[in-house]
Amino acid sequence: MNHCHLLHIEFEYDGHKQIITPVLLQDEQDLILVDCGYPNFIPLLEKAALQNGIAFDLLTKVIVTHHDMDHIGSLAELKRKYPQIEVIAHEREVPYIEGTKKSLRLEQAESTYDALPDEAKPQAEQFIQFLASIETVSVERAVSNDERLPWCGGIDIVHTPGHMPGHISLYLSSSKTLIAGDAVVMEEGKLNIANPQYALDLDEAVRSVHRLLSCDIERLICYHGGLFPGDAKKALLELARKYER
Repeated sequence: MNHCHLLHIEFEYDGHKQIITPVLLQDEQDLILVDCGYPNFIPLLEKAALQNGIAFDLLTKVIVTHHDMDHIGSLAELKRKYPQIEVIAHEREVPYIEGTKKSLRLEQAESTYDALPDEAKPQAEQFIQFLASIETVSVERAVSNDERLPWCGGIDIVHTPGHMPGHISLYLSSSKTLIAGDAVVMEEGKLNIANPQYALDLDEAVRSVHRLLSCDIERLICYHGGLFPGDAKKALLELARKYER
């Protein structure tokens, strides 16, 4: 029994309706959450799990694709409420999640602050304060590219840097499913690079799209956009070519 459950979480952020799609992976021994939303999202995660017939107190692990606020915002709170969970992330992300290095997104926001017009600075200050408030948490297991985790029929780590240096996607060969994280997003039915203007290395992000093409993909799940409805490999190839023009 290996199941992949998409958690459709709808909410309002900064005055706009948003949707994210964390994923629950389940087998006979483990219940694994992939990414966990903004701070205070535990009730939304628990409700979405129950809608899939799953009790969240069975959670054993959380795999973090990267340390952006909408992916680790509830991680420390989850660890307090469910202390049995093991936190897993790429080795390059560990110091940012644990707080031994400053968040790269916080560094990015701080570095652009002085160039902003005065009228934009109050909102930027609020954003910087919010990023600085994200709680840190210990990572129990650091992973690397091409590593295979033994749960849920095998979870292959695909290092997909660009959006963040330690960003990972997950490939489930048993169901030919790719969990992309923010390596790609779905916008109006099409794939795109996630917020290309904020990618820490856009060229690397495009190379990561090529890396995803090495997987035999039948289902593609984007954190922003959910399940891609069309031919995922064809769409990834078109996206890569778009940025090569």
